[in-house]
Amino acid sequence: MDKPEIQDDSSEQRIFDAAHEVFVQKGLHGAKMQEIADRAGINKALLHYYYRSKEKLYETVVRAVINRVLPVLRDLLESDKPLLEKIDYFIHFYLQTVSKNPFVPLFLINEMNKNPDHFFETIFPKELPKPDRFFQQVQNAVAEGEIKPITPQHLIVNVISMCIFPILARPMLGVILGMQADDMRAFLNQREVEIRTFVHAALRPVP
Repeated sequence: MDKPEIQDDSSEQRIFDAAHEVFVQKGLHGAKMQEIADRAGINKALLHYYYRSKEKLYETVVRAVINRVLPVLRDLLESDKPLLEKIDYFIHFYLQTVSKNPFVPLFLINEMNKNPDHFFETIFPKELPKPDRFFQQVQNAVAEGEIKPITPQHLIVNVISMCIFPILARPMLGVILGMQADDMRAFLNQREVEIRTFVHAALRPVP
């Protein structure tokens, strides 16, 4: 097979942008390489030159999203922002990121369960945000009576769970709650306020 002609330096970026759009709309299994090539304005042979398979392209897009997100989370967790302000921003940033990249959480969970060795060796970032500063803030707030007693680990897992579960369980929730697509979108858009309100109330010390 002849090597496809590289059209210009922006081809790879156009492929990435097109793939991201398609994966957001259709996920991995619904996405087609031909559709990605068409949106990128290239032929399918060039797409396969850059990425041998749809799965490899999917992994590349997920990696890029993670690499953009982690520095923000690292700066937040290691910052000196007040505890509740830090939690509020974490909820906002997490939900905004997931709403724009709904395919990422499912990819991570599938890869962790399918091939954990490959995931932790080649996909999962080695340099993760360090939660020590956040954990210390929680412990100090508990000791000073500013919030109810809670371990930092449970607090951060509780917050992440409330943020991510509706995204992962969206089809099931639609059935259980009797929501159509538009209703579910509106419901998910309300999550930030609901989670913040719930967390603040749960942490508020008893007078």
